[in-house]
Amino acid sequence: MPRKKTASIVEHFAILVDPRIDRTKRHSLHDIIVIAICGMICGADDWVAIQEFGEAREDWFRTFLDLPSGIPSHDTFGRVFAALDPEAFSRCFAAWMRDVAELTDGEVVAIDGKTIRRSFDRASSRNAIHIVSAWAAENGVAIGQVKTDAKSNEITAIPRLLEMLHVKGCIVTIDAMGCQKEIASKILEKEADYLLGLKGNQPQLEIEVAAYFDAAIKNKFVGVPHGFHETTERGHGRVERRRVWCTTDVGALASAEAWPGLASIIRVEAERTIGGKKSVECRHFISSMKKADARKAGSAVREHWGIENKHHWILDIAFREDDSRSRVDNSAQNLATLRHIALNLLKSDTYKLGVKNKRLKAGWDIGYLLKLLGIAK
Repeated sequence: MPRKKTASIVEHFAILVDPRIDRTKRHSLHDIIVIAICGMICGADDWVAIQEFGEAREDWFRTFLDLPSGIPSHDTFGRVFAALDPEAFSRCFAAWMRDVAELTDGEVVAIDGKTIRRSFDRASSRNAIHIVSAWAAENGVAIGQVKTDAKSNEITAIPRLLEMLHVKGCIVTIDAMGCQKEIASKILEKEADYLLGLKGNQPQLEIEVAAYFDAAIKNKFVGVPHGFHETTERGHGRVERRRVWCTTDVGALASAEAWPGLASIIRVEAERTIGGKKSVECRHFISSMKKADARKAGSAVREHWGIENKHHWILDIAFREDDSRSRVDNSAQNLATLRHIALNLLKSDTYKLGVKNKRLKAGWDIGYLLKLLGIAK
């Protein structure tokens, strides 16, 4: 994902509407957002820590911010981000990513959800919030996010997320929860291809696809256009063989016509041997990709899980996202957006450190922080 020259990140959030009434505006919204972004990059995971970071770096912040009433208190940060429109904040985030990152043809954009476990509120019977994110696999950065109140509502959240994104020419991958005709149509509308998992959510189609591959493999695909790719990996006492079959013979499926743009079906068989014990798992997928390219399909399936291993996991380990107890109004969702902004900036830098240590370095070294923000000289 090539980086493009663009305006400073903070300029992308200048269009946000301040939710406060005029008499309560002791601090400018611009100053609050800049301090929050910088604090999150530098290891501050909540409003108290962001206030402490701001006060520790107040002299530096005064070189480019007005700060008419000094550094805002943690209560001020909390109130402002609780009131700030989270959809508008997310749209600014997505617009910033469109401006700085150029998606390439065929790039995998994985969409998946993550629950912030401690954001539930028992007193008000409010569920933990669930964030659905889009993740560009090539460079490992999030390019958009929306909130839903439960995992089951991903179906309605995904189209809203797609509306924010520019994914023309990409392969959008979603697990079984998102295998819906309306979502497939939305992806095609965005001029991208879809690759959607099948697992109980579309039982009739899954049965048809599994039966098709069982019969085709038994008959060695005689007379059937198809692709096949196999890989074997060894390490840490584990051997994994992955076999991928892909065919464009979708006319053989009774359910095919109901699915917009359906052009190929895929089977991925993973055979694992650990300590002499063997297990086999088969998964099936539908796609709008028009070629029976098993290598490409298998790669897209594997890259999809990068959103779990290289994005969600880092948010938990380096940002302690699951420990976040912020839950008032829009606060939790806006904090999640701040974490995405910080993680993208940290991962886009090539300095050979892990994300957690990059956060520490940014807090210690103003020059490095300026470099991450894209305003270093």
